[in-house]
Amino acid sequence: MAPNVYSEKKRILIADDSPINREILMDILGNGFDYVEAFDGVEATEILENENEEISLVLLDINMPRADGFEVLEAMNKNRWIDDTPVIIISAAQDVDFAERAYNLGVTDYISRPFDVHIVRRRVQNTLMLYEKQRRLLGLVGEQVREVQKTASMMINILSHIVEFQNEESGPHIQHIRVITELFLKALGQIYPEYKFTQEDINLIGTASALHDIGKITIPTSILNKPGRLTPEEFAVMKTHSAAGAAMLDALPLYKDEPLVKLGYQICRWHHERYDGRGYPDGLKGDDIPIAAQVVSLADVYDALTSERAYKKAFSHEKAIEMIKNGECGTFNPRLIYMLDSVADELYSRLNGAPENELDDDMRKLTAEILQKNDITYTGRTAAILEKERKKYTFFTSVSSDVMFELSYKPYILTFLNDAHKRIGAKHTLVSDPLDSDELIQCCGKDKLQDIATLLAKSTPGNPIIAYEGEINIDGGKHLCKLVAQSLWTDSSKPEMTGAIGKIFIIE
Repeated sequence: MAPNVYSEKKRILIADDSPINREILMDILGNGFDYVEAFDGVEATEILENENEEISLVLLDINMPRADGFEVLEAMNKNRWIDDTPVIIISAAQDVDFAERAYNLGVTDYISRPFDVHIVRRRVQNTLMLYEKQRRLLGLVGEQVREVQKTASMMINILSHIVEFQNEESGPHIQHIRVITELFLKALGQIYPEYKFTQEDINLIGTASALHDIGKITIPTSILNKPGRLTPEEFAVMKTHSAAGAAMLDALPLYKDEPLVKLGYQICRWHHERYDGRGYPDGLKGDDIPIAAQVVSLADVYDALTSERAYKKAFSHEKAIEMIKNGECGTFNPRLIYMLDSVADELYSRLNGAPENELDDDMRKLTAEILQKNDITYTGRTAAILEKERKKYTFFTSVSSDVMFELSYKPYILTFLNDAHKRIGAKHTLVSDPLDSDELIQCCGKDKLQDIATLLAKSTPGNPIIAYEGEINIDGGKHLCKLVAQSLWTDSSKPEMTGAIGKIFIIE
């Protein structure tokens, strides 16, 4: 994920075959950024491949040698870089089809040359601000997802201990099944995209896999922990655990329609079915067996082979893989066998001390999916918001002679619209607490700034408008002015002020 755009100097990649164009853009945006330049699309793609996490924004031309801007966008989509790195097209191409194609490929904004200097600067700032807010939202949702994961893990541990009272080896077995199941699902989805497993699917099936053996609490311990082979009669009793576990879940009137319970039912009842129809309890065959049950079945067999049981010693990883591929443990879906062979090395490392550093990546993917389901996307929606804001500001600033501004909190960013900053002798954008700004103190005075800040702090979502009169240095002299502003708030059960918009006009 790209770095916090306000905690350090933002890095902008400018890809344009014209050195003059690149120089103009850097001059417009000023010294507040760290620039990386690319002469063509090939060079831009190489930079993104090596430095994607450090790039906060890409300013991209369309017509370039070797590879054009569209080819860069295609590479960014293929590698998912565009999910976290916004792109603004800046091009002389006026073709409407070009703009539509660019938006379809995920660009945030499209600016045609010749352009207004202030518009470019403003739209770059808006894009960086919007993406930073989305990253904060991603982090908040990610924390909620982690809490859900902690709850699910706690449930798995409880189930492990419950079954462990009956079956001495089931505790670690349940933990192993989840790890193996999630690994298999990821690999299966990559090899066979038609399965379309999302990260949410993988997490849900992985959690539900903990339920696969809950029916064993109905099996006598004399059978569960018997050393050596079971008699046909004992095996018949053992086989009832799959249907018993499914019946337990089906008897939950309040939760039986929940996705987790539905998956748990499938896994409980059918994880001992076999692809050739020789499994139990229902003799399902082929793809009539739900894929979640098929995957957990393979995970169950592998872990049983590689674990020590009361009736056998553990087989090696290599021997277990060989036995499954040779059909010594029943018939499995050929796709699952191919997948197993492709992840054999990773499977061994995951169960033998490999670091669990994939969790953060899983959470990021799952969070992104949740956000997308709630229509919070990084492409079309972002572009629409920015275009609406651009039109709004362009209109109001063009018809007003007032000093108009926008203030954002956390971090502080004060932006003057159009050329208003020149009228009060300040920079176009100030990135600091206004109370500590020497330029604003010289313009208004420390006391006036404090009075305005106090009024804003006392505003509420129901009464957000404030007004203040006082002398301000504007247009080269001191004038009696009025400031009118509206505080902005989050739309939540506990609203927080996010900033303010307002204007200053001379009344004397």
